[in-house]
Amino acid sequence: MKNILIISTSPRKGGNSEILADEFKRGALESGHSVEKICLYDKNISFCKGCLVCQTTKNCVIEDDANAIGEKMLHADAIVFATPIYYYEMCGQMKTLLDRSNPIFPQKYAFRDIYLLAASADVDPASMDGAVKGLQGWIACFGLTNLAGVVRGVGATQPGDIRNSPSILQDAYQMGKNV
Repeated sequence: MKNILIISTSPRKGGNSEILADEFKRGALESGHSVEKICLYDKNISFCKGCLVCQTTKNCVIEDDANAIGEKMLHADAIVFATPIYYYEMCGQMKTLLDRSNPIFPQKYAFRDIYLLAASADVDPASMDGAVKGLQGWIACFGLTNLAGVVRGVGATQPGDIRNSPSILQDAYQMGKNV
């Protein structure tokens, strides 16, 4: 049994990437894993100040929701990021959280597998390459981790459109089931 943390980074409640996150969660729960989903749309997360105090104290000087999320990330066996694709990249909320995870870097973190669930209005799966590359840059800083899987939810323009793509929903579900 793994401890899985799903972070839905969309600013929109019930958006297409969150629907993918829910399918992943369903699969992981059916396989007996412990799963927690955090949604950033109701969190307060400020930009990193770049002070690097966290590298010695292992705590961020900014008092907001990123500290509690970072603590959960630290202890998760697997982390799943769900993001809408804006301008061929991960959403700003996801990038801000990744920047704010800097206090985890000098610590003994549990996570090994990282997953990405992305939803894009564009129908070309390559529209998500920027988000994948950005996440791989973060993963490269954590030498014990790897990008274990990506679901590319294409053609999802309006909220809920991803429900019209059963094969993409199945991919997210199956990935969760096979964690």
